[in-house]
Amino acid sequence: MRFYKMHGIGNDYIYFDCMHSMLKNPGALSRRLSDRHYSIGGDGIILLCPSEVADVKMRMFNTDGSEGKMCGNGIRCVGKLAHDLGYVKGSVCTVETLSGIKTLELEISAGGVVTAARVDMGAPELSGEKIPSTFRGEKIVNQPLVVDGKTYNVTLVSMGNPHCVVFYDDIIGLDIQKVGKPFETNPAFPERVNTEFIRVIGKNRLKMRVWERGSGETLACGTGACASAVAAVLNGVCDRGEEITVSLLGGDLKILWSDKTVYMYGAATLAYVGDVEI
Repeated sequence: MRFYKMHGIGNDYIYFDCMHSMLKNPGALSRRLSDRHYSIGGDGIILLCPSEVADVKMRMFNTDGSEGKMCGNGIRCVGKLAHDLGYVKGSVCTVETLSGIKTLELEISAGGVVTAARVDMGAPELSGEKIPSTFRGEKIVNQPLVVDGKTYNVTLVSMGNPHCVVFYDDIIGLDIQKVGKPFETNPAFPERVNTEFIRVIGKNRLKMRVWERGSGETLACGTGACASAVAAVLNGVCDRGEEITVSLLGGDLKILWSDKTVYMYGAATLAYVGDVEI
């Protein structure tokens, strides 16, 4: 079957066009194909599927085979793939996800291919119960959480998937392989959690590393960048209504939290096309 290796600033997935035929057991397929030593390699697989309520539907699976609700970097590449394969005409694309319908404004080059996209990610969910977490309250901002015997101050945000944001000075020296999994599986998060470690490096500018549930550390996380920007505003270190640059290991994303929604802008890149025996 034909596959498309694509990435959003280094957050790479293996994409399949399932508009006419669906893959069987995509979770197991993701576990096999995501292996970077014995197969194609990636942060998981993403399927481009037909939708009755939007232009296309996105299904994404992590490296451990679990299905995710939303992927900010992945959805930009879904918009690119849908446009470049001819399923979407024009510069606006709607994508059905497990966290709702997202609208993309596609940036199209003179050659007619999509190079970037601005995504309406919707309003953040801030209620502790709806993250979901064991915290209670309308907003969980700078609250203590014990992880692996150490207390961290955390801010919780859901962008259709749960995020735990931690302000951390030495994110370069952080042993994320050691602390990431204990955060992900902490009893405070019944559906596990994505964790962002961020540092303020300038006015409306953040540096971030991320541990994604089901995948481990990745070079970038779009929903995580959105959650980090929202958390920075809630903690008073960035400005709402102004563009916030989030610098990740794979590159930069531009985030803006307006009165009603969160917008994310970033690149969508095709690395190569290949065929794999399913």
